[in-house]
Amino acid sequence: MILLGLTGSIGMGKTTTADLFEAEGVPVYDADAAVHALYAKGGAAVPVVEALFPGVAEGGAVDRSRLSARVVGDPEALKRLEAAVHPLAAAERDLFLRKAKAAGAEIAVLDVPLLFETGGEALADAVVVVSAPEAVQRARVLARPGMTEAKLDAILARQVPDAEKRARADFVIDTSRGIEDAREQVREVLRAVRARDS
Repeated sequence: MILLGLTGSIGMGKTTTADLFEAEGVPVYDADAAVHALYAKGGAAVPVVEALFPGVAEGGAVDRSRLSARVVGDPEALKRLEAAVHPLAAAERDLFLRKAKAAGAEIAVLDVPLLFETGGEALADAVVVVSAPEAVQRARVLARPGMTEAKLDAILARQVPDAEKRARADFVIDTSRGIEDAREQVREVLRAVRARDS
């Protein structure tokens, strides 16, 4: 099974691109959704995170805003959180991959926003970076409720710059030209990796 790592900075269209891969019949592992499930009521991370940061869980789920207040701006707290949650997320990812392989998938996608930042590209046979011009990115993100220039700049400061991601990618999908153009680029990536594997 060919494993594609899918990543891209905030506002680049990664979620839409992941949906386009799914529409082509490719199973997609969504790292963000996996963490949300781990933090949800009954999730495996809830007791672990509550033990590390007492008071962040409520009603059997991690309150993400409370957790954020405890770890943002505190690199040591963030390291402790990641050390506790990453193994749980990795177990979810490995289960997804086993299921995809057992179902006969020839290609699977790991949708990981911080793929390069976490060294996740080492797991992939090829990396797909979703990109768009900076003006398009900023307009998309600033249209989100509650988003400000300062918040966007803080998020971007924690991410590998787009230019570096594109330089490290095996494939770049430009989402600035509309969904049908992006769909064709996804199909081109799939054709290329199938041809490379044959």
